[in-house]
Amino acid sequence: MDLSWFLPLLGFALVTCGTPGPNNMLLTAAGANLGVRASLPMLVAVVTGLNLIMLATACGLGALFEAMPALHLALKLIGSGYLLWLAWQLAMAGEPGERSVNEMPRWWQAASLQLVNPKGWFMAISAIGGFTLAAPLYLWSATTILLTFYMTGLVTGLFWVLFGAQVRRWIRSASGWRWFNRSMGTLTAACILMIWL
Repeated sequence: MDLSWFLPLLGFALVTCGTPGPNNMLLTAAGANLGVRASLPMLVAVVTGLNLIMLATACGLGALFEAMPALHLALKLIGSGYLLWLAWQLAMAGEPGERSVNEMPRWWQAASLQLVNPKGWFMAISAIGGFTLAAPLYLWSATTILLTFYMTGLVTGLFWVLFGAQVRRWIRSASGWRWFNRSMGTLTAACILMIWL
């Protein structure tokens, strides 16, 4: 493997997977509200959903969004609406003892978030467009990109879950949980700015 190709790919994966965005706000809230173990299915769902859109991009779907601006606009509108709904769910959550795992977004909701997550599409189009190699190395490079993003997503996502679980230890009051959940909801809603700017 050529390190001059792989190291920039790994750096790009770390930056795009590890920085704040809808996925990481969701994982932080899950870690805080559900704990680490109950958040792991959501973590796997988020990372798997992201890798499915990367696979679709590698198979040519990304070019469709670039060629059809109306489809891109529809994605932005649907994504904004979905993020607002998700932000509301997070903001209105109660204290951890007041809810079960089923009251947080389910794994399929976390996975489907990727379909309308513009940051996820940006990551997919940028990674596949910027790091795949020409034939006969296209399949090998695309597979390496997918595996790199999957592993990086799991590691960085786990960091956000653990951060949320640490927050769970710090918050001791109902008002603290209200503040935290509303903050997570507000930050998730603020991710909509990434869609339109």
